[in-house]
Amino acid sequence: MKWINGHLSYRMGAVALMCFYWLGQPVLGAAQAFGEGTQRPIGAGTTIVHSKFGGQIFGFDIDQHGTEGVLSEDKLLANGNVLAAIETFDQKSGKILKVVSATENQDNFLTLGIEGTSVGLVEQEIVTGIFVTDRIYDVMNPLKSNAITGTWTPPLASDDIIIGLSRNQASTTTAVLYFENDGNDFSSSVFGTNVGANTFEPVVNLTNPIFGFNEAPQVAYDSVTNQAVVATANGEVGGPPPVFALVDLTTGVVNTFNGIPGPPPFRQGSINGLAVDSEDGIACTTTEVDFRVEFYDLAKETGFAVVLPGATSQIESGSDVEYDPIHKLFFVAQSVSTTGPGSSIQVYNTKGKLVESLNGFSFSNASNVVFTHIALNPSTRSGYVDGPDAGVTEIQSFTY
Repeated sequence: MKWINGHLSYRMGAVALMCFYWLGQPVLGAAQAFGEGTQRPIGAGTTIVHSKFGGQIFGFDIDQHGTEGVLSEDKLLANGNVLAAIETFDQKSGKILKVVSATENQDNFLTLGIEGTSVGLVEQEIVTGIFVTDRIYDVMNPLKSNAITGTWTPPLASDDIIIGLSRNQASTTTAVLYFENDGNDFSSSVFGTNVGANTFEPVVNLTNPIFGFNEAPQVAYDSVTNQAVVATANGEVGGPPPVFALVDLTTGVVNTFNGIPGPPPFRQGSINGLAVDSEDGIACTTTEVDFRVEFYDLAKETGFAVVLPGATSQIESGSDVEYDPIHKLFFVAQSVSTTGPGSSIQVYNTKGKLVESLNGFSFSNASNVVFTHIALNPSTRSGYVDGPDAGVTEIQSFTY
């Protein structure tokens, strides 16, 4: 991400991106493990989705109720314009199915995710000169229509910027975390929405400055309690424990509690990822400095932590966390793997036990304008993750 005259933009020039890419080479082999009584391949797959025009992928997701996925790409053209496109693809073959929309100007697209039952959501930044002057939220309902069917109209001003969405496809409600980019402060707010129905619950302001945009808060959704779960931490080495906010999206009541302290002298650093098991009321986070995965009982406000397998350095910290509600598994992205070459996805059960390591990837938060994302399809025990191309023009399949 970068700022354009006080506005946050997800676009970065191709030359600048090349200065930051990770130098590791992709390893496409799959590990072997026993699952459900039979031997089956797990880990990185050989199906690669390539952006249609060779541009950088700005967000993607796959439909847990269907067979398609969606991505956005931006490609800097020789004339200074940007070719921006929304594209759908087949989860099984990786083939691009349709270019849903494309522009050649200064605008760009960002895939925010698939929400509820097969509802694709993509943000379009309208750029006038060097300013982002408007944001339009395109909806594909359902995704398999391969067309923009309407717009999502959240209670956001043109200067309001979405920090994150809960990306839960097991519920029609999505929690949205955003901040007002007016230059006065970094305070954030949250609200619930049914993207497909274009309905909204009241906006709730998070007044504690720890939840400000500058502390990189993460958001998830508990469908049993109808609460947004927001987690953050002071990013300084030796800083205080993480802080959680449980936001009732119906009443607006906010309950906060402190997480567990990290081991001295490092402490946790920032929260990199967050996911929630709604059925059991368990939140899972990754923390930056101490390379741990933390598990919290949200009702009891208690938790414990485990160190990522073999991790001894901050560079081996986890990032994105996603949850499979069918098999009750948390997935943790680890850009610099400690269980294989390149990158890995570490899989934990809800008790904090490491179930398996999915190896053979090449992804890195350091090279991505939009950070690493694990997209799951629990019904097929498969998914996609960023990579292996260092230019961020591809996403790679995996099985578990």
